[in-house]
Amino acid sequence: MARIRYYCLLFLLLHNMCHATVTDMVCLQMLKASINDPNNFLNWKFDNKSEGSICKFTGVECWHQNENRVLNLRLSNMGLVGTFPRGLENCSSLTGLDLSSNNFTGPIPINISKIVPFVTSLDLSYNNFSGEIPSNLSQCSYLNTLNLQHNRLSGEIPWQLTHLTRLNQLNVADNLLSGPIPAFSSSVKASYADNPGLCGGSLGECHGGSGKGHMAVIIGSAVAGVVIVAIIVGVILFFFLRMVPAKKRKKELEENKWAKNIKGAKGVKISMFEKSVAKMKLNDLLKSTNDFSKENIIGTGRTGTMYKATLPDGSFLAIKRLQDSQHSESQFASEMATLGNVRHKNLVPLLGYCLAKKERLLVYKHMPKGTLFDLLHAQEAEEKKRSTLDWPVRLKISIGAARGFAWLHHSCNPRILHRNISSKCILLDEDFEPKISDFGLARLMNPIDTHLSTFVNGEFGDLGYVAPEYTRTLVATPKGDVYSFGVVLLELVTGEEPTRVTNAPENFKGSLVDWITYLSNNSLLQDAIDKSLIGKDYDRELMQFLKVACNCVLSAPKERPTMYEVYQLLRAIGERYHFTTEDEIMIPASGTEDDGINLDELIVAK
Repeated sequence: MARIRYYCLLFLLLHNMCHATVTDMVCLQMLKASINDPNNFLNWKFDNKSEGSICKFTGVECWHQNENRVLNLRLSNMGLVGTFPRGLENCSSLTGLDLSSNNFTGPIPINISKIVPFVTSLDLSYNNFSGEIPSNLSQCSYLNTLNLQHNRLSGEIPWQLTHLTRLNQLNVADNLLSGPIPAFSSSVKASYADNPGLCGGSLGECHGGSGKGHMAVIIGSAVAGVVIVAIIVGVILFFFLRMVPAKKRKKELEENKWAKNIKGAKGVKISMFEKSVAKMKLNDLLKSTNDFSKENIIGTGRTGTMYKATLPDGSFLAIKRLQDSQHSESQFASEMATLGNVRHKNLVPLLGYCLAKKERLLVYKHMPKGTLFDLLHAQEAEEKKRSTLDWPVRLKISIGAARGFAWLHHSCNPRILHRNISSKCILLDEDFEPKISDFGLARLMNPIDTHLSTFVNGEFGDLGYVAPEYTRTLVATPKGDVYSFGVVLLELVTGEEPTRVTNAPENFKGSLVDWITYLSNNSLLQDAIDKSLIGKDYDRELMQFLKVACNCVLSAPKERPTMYEVYQLLRAIGERYHFTTEDEIMIPASGTEDDGINLDELIVAK
């Protein structure tokens, strides 16, 4: 049913794309004209009318970088002032809207479902919206997340919102709501805190008397309201005009307190490895990331947090703030000098690093298409995004990533184990060429941050990537990397997440590897393949690819192929696409690896 709904959404969006008479550029022009932008965050210029020009605007995410169709609007914490923006109905393909932490006032439009009919995520939190929650929101049938926290909304929560069958998160905390809480599904994670008038559900029973008693309460409340209305207005004005900004400032200060601490550091330089990159100072990093604000976070993992840096010339970099390390500055600088010289077409280039007090910052080239994980498993408009990854593209990604990992294992000097391979560490450039990130960082982690803690706590990501032997040995090996990469290959061919298999029976609680093992043992392995890839003249390649992935995730490390063999196997499968023209990996010396598998045993003659 969920898949059918996605196809319906995609059909309606495509229909709008073909029949819209007003472009999304007009939508953004009307939006900008209808609000006050005192900080000039929306420095949008509409001189360029070419396709894809609006996709570079601050806060705008497009369906495709070469098409003026807005997918998401991320306008959080920009100090914007006004009422609910006019013109949004002209963004006919909009699926995500975030106006949180601004100064919007007035009511939420009563016809909001006609303004943003396909929205899956709506965040209006930390504003001054007033009036009632419109029951018309129930017509936004694709809504997954609704956040109305910290506004001035009053009245009851519309019972019609229970009709939102896809809703999984609801936050109406810190408002002036009253009355009983509607009976939402148990799968909805809801927050109703700091609404003194709400009752029912987790807030306790609603104590109502007879009809007369209820009417008496209403009349009494009305009379009392008239008497104290001036006091209430005064309190509200004081709270929202003084307390809210103070609370917001305190929250923001705590979130990037570390950045404030290094802002005044003197004598801090950024060591750059490439002469082609302009020299930068610590202050340049702070400016380009808005003091490392949360709005610029583009990824988090066990090794640290990645921020997007926007340079004055409009180009981008990626800045990683490493988690705490016990290494001295000299040890860290030595490691960086080694990693800075590691260069390969399938590795994200490390451009430089910075030591500022206790902080360690790494400067990388920015990859415009983000992580493979996000493209495969995006929650918003999932079918649309995954449709861009047809089989040849997925195969190209797998071959390029395998080439990069094989180079690290077999040809790099010194040879490097990645230890944290996942689809989140594989980034994609504008041509979908994979670039491996976080290589060589495992040695910079704290000594206590072992693979056991990773496996138990899931700090670096989903648990499904960690080789089973790590829980016993706590020793990283090349075959452990192969296992993790095998899970990535399974993601590519099945479209499933490592720990959440949507295509499995409802009572199945295992991981992606568990599911594949079950299907293999029951001769049903073909059922694992992503249905969107079947019947397009790729079926033979898909089964070959799936068998390679299965061999990578065998429970016994010695039975898995080496990373070099994985690269050669995938390269043979993709031979007709000419993704590679020559063998770029040094053949490993005999005896340096566990015995692998025979290539001929896996590749079926074409």
